[in-house]
Amino acid sequence: MEPLTIGFPPKTLIVFVTLSVLAIFIDLFMHRNNKPISLKSACFWSLFWVGIAFVFAGFLYLSHGQELATLFITGYTLEKVLSIDNLFVIMAIFAWFAVPDNDKLRVLYWGVIGAIIFRAIFVAIGTSLLSLGPWIEFIFAGIVGWTAIMMLKDKKNQQQIEDYSQHFAYRLVKRFFPIWPRLKGSAFLLTGNEVKKELKKPENSDIKIEQFRNSALYATPLMLCLAVIELSDVIFAFDSVPAVIAVSRDPVIIYSAMVFAILGLRTLYFVLEAMKQCLIHLEKSVIALLFFIAIKLALNASEHIFHHGYHISWPTSLLIVIVVLMLGIIASFLFPKNSE
Repeated sequence: MEPLTIGFPPKTLIVFVTLSVLAIFIDLFMHRNNKPISLKSACFWSLFWVGIAFVFAGFLYLSHGQELATLFITGYTLEKVLSIDNLFVIMAIFAWFAVPDNDKLRVLYWGVIGAIIFRAIFVAIGTSLLSLGPWIEFIFAGIVGWTAIMMLKDKKNQQQIEDYSQHFAYRLVKRFFPIWPRLKGSAFLLTGNEVKKELKKPENSDIKIEQFRNSALYATPLMLCLAVIELSDVIFAFDSVPAVIAVSRDPVIIYSAMVFAILGLRTLYFVLEAMKQCLIHLEKSVIALLFFIAIKLALNASEHIFHHGYHISWPTSLLIVIVVLMLGIIASFLFPKNSE
């Protein structure tokens, strides 16, 4: 079965960019003070972002038909579900760096911007590789399946806390910037003069740092935290991009589905943070979906090679994604963690 594509129609691209930019400006204006978001507000804004995605889906339905709109919704839902595991990792990173609630929104904003940029690069590479032949999908299936296996293994070591001071991104920042070890407002970088002023304060008398010229910039813990989050997201993209490619090969469908899912991650983070003790089986849904995606990619590749006629249709894919997600949510409430 040949994949359905729409190419790069200018009207579709204009609507996509306009909706994305408008939604970002609304979000930035409403959260310009970087205050902590309540669960009620986070739920409202999460629904707002879902609504924006479905507005674009409606446009695709009217302009390109039901199948492409469904492919977009399937890719969007899949990316949203897979992002849950990434958000749990971000929670652990925030906890290790002791990031205050007031600064989480700011770090997440730049994390989202970085994710949008890196997704564009990965989507361009991933869709270009598909032109080399169907065996590329076997490689993608292997990557996604391996990720699912690693997640299963990691569940056995959930009690171990990762030392992010040994993280590659952490060490990379230290190679280019001296480190100011304490938070200074919401700053990612401090100038040499700002550090001198901080060193004169009595509460900082115990801090010993390397001496650099006055014009040097110093990285704060927020900068280190952001670097770790960005690299973690790049690693996450290695399986999320092939996953959405399993739904559609069209770059516009893939990238728009991922972008609209990513744009809502800031507020979804606060929803999951408030409910993480309730949604204890949600990660199992993510693992199950990764195995499903690996199977779908392998079937797609073998269909192109052997023409056996076995493939998973787009309505079935959407149904499986939604059902597996709902099963994880329902199981979390039916079988909660014991009191111990």
